[in-house]
Amino acid sequence: MFREVTMVEITEVLRLWLAGTPKKRIAAQLGLDPKTVRRYVEVSSETGLRPGTALTEAHVQAVLLALHPGGGRPRGDSWARCVEQRTAVEQWLRDGVRLSKIRKLLVRKGVEIPYPTLHRFAVLELRFGQTAATLPVADGEPGQELQVDTGWVGWVTTSLLGRKRFRAWIFTAVRSRYRFVYPTFEETTTRAIEACDAAWAFFGGVFAVLIPDNTKAIVTTADPLNPRITTPFREYAQARGFHIDVARVRHPQDKGRVERAVATVRDDCFAGEDLVGIDAARVHAERWCRDEYGLRRHSRTQRRPREYFELEERPHLRPAPTSAYDIPLWSAPKVPRDQLAQVAKALYSLPYAYVRHTLTARADAQTVRFYDRHVLVKTHPRQPPGGRSIDPQDYPAERSVYALRDVHTLQRQATSYGEAIGRFAAAVLDSPLPWTRMRRVYALLGLTRKYGAARVNDACGIALAAEMLDVHRLKRMLELGQPAAPAAAPARVIPLARFLRPASQYALPLDAAERSSEGDPDAH
Repeated sequence: MFREVTMVEITEVLRLWLAGTPKKRIAAQLGLDPKTVRRYVEVSSETGLRPGTALTEAHVQAVLLALHPGGGRPRGDSWARCVEQRTAVEQWLRDGVRLSKIRKLLVRKGVEIPYPTLHRFAVLELRFGQTAATLPVADGEPGQELQVDTGWVGWVTTSLLGRKRFRAWIFTAVRSRYRFVYPTFEETTTRAIEACDAAWAFFGGVFAVLIPDNTKAIVTTADPLNPRITTPFREYAQARGFHIDVARVRHPQDKGRVERAVATVRDDCFAGEDLVGIDAARVHAERWCRDEYGLRRHSRTQRRPREYFELEERPHLRPAPTSAYDIPLWSAPKVPRDQLAQVAKALYSLPYAYVRHTLTARADAQTVRFYDRHVLVKTHPRQPPGGRSIDPQDYPAERSVYALRDVHTLQRQATSYGEAIGRFAAAVLDSPLPWTRMRRVYALLGLTRKYGAARVNDACGIALAAEMLDVHRLKRMLELGQPAAPAAAPARVIPLARFLRPASQYALPLDAAERSSEGDPDAH
């Protein structure tokens, strides 16, 4: 079928060719067929153009006429209507209006244009759908960059679930194109770290830069300038000594060496294979990478990836790790009222000041560390699920004894109030399960605060002599043995100043006989 040729397309091809760019590279950059580029170059050579000469508009027109001496296929009426509406169509495209919507808008104006003609006009004359040419990035120094991608690649047979789909982490060395595939069921941070450690063992060293895609297992927030890496993977990169350079979102050209690797691994490595278990898939993938893909001549480098890697890249790698990486568990527990934070189904005590605070916990195989805004708060030895680690210093003195069931400390507290109180507490705690009687000793200590240590000590001596160990009866003894109520206060002394008047002023108005009879007791 006849193919439309535009002056812009001819100009770009000639410009790159005259600058010394290989024809295959020109086809890749402009998205053209290599045969088309070769035809343009041959016609240009026939017109007298040679690499190194300056390109002019006359040269482009000469090549265009040489390609189509008859002026090309004649345009129809629909093309003429497109030319008439060029300004409107160009403005709509600039505003982001879809081409199908533009056709509807033209119909409303009374301009009927078939969509294929409108699309061809927009592509050839207005550069619709054409993006900037992709510039190939240099491969870099040997042993510098390793690109990573993930994707669904095959199926395995398991004993419990039958056939199960699995994905793979695919590592590709940028310079040699040597590849490593690590199958897994999950795309988590833990699996990413396992895959990286397996890659370092396969390549025999650690690359300087790792370029992953924006998987949530590695990248928390994708940003072209300042991406946020997950805390466990960032810590792993620091421990292994490599840098992370994240690709941009929806920009596969940022990691072009590995972007098409998923289809290759799926179709060439795992398609049609009958694999039992994920371990069998990993063994098969490593053999394919080393003996099949590694010894196949690469179309771009024209060298065998394995030989290329062994010769030029392996000597530049950092030494491979000799021990397995202890993958930490990061969490954000909230400290409850009992001051025991839960990490991996185990409990760890924290100071009372952090109750109701949400801390950051890092648990490895040996220790558990708690941080409050990057400040280390507490360190505990790692406990198995269901275990607990309690530091008595985290609790107030009056609570730590009960929390730890420390009966010896509780008895020493009782002895500090009096010798008889200490013997009474020891007798109460004399049981195969002494911690079940700690409440009784706490009640005994409460009596010393209420009635005084001396009175309680005397009462405890009497109770021990009678072999009575009931705290309630001891309390009754103290209540009955209280001293009598204090005597009433002496009568108030009335000051004499109120009675300085003579007594006659208080005499009743009686006659003399009555007064005399009152004064004579025998008168009655």
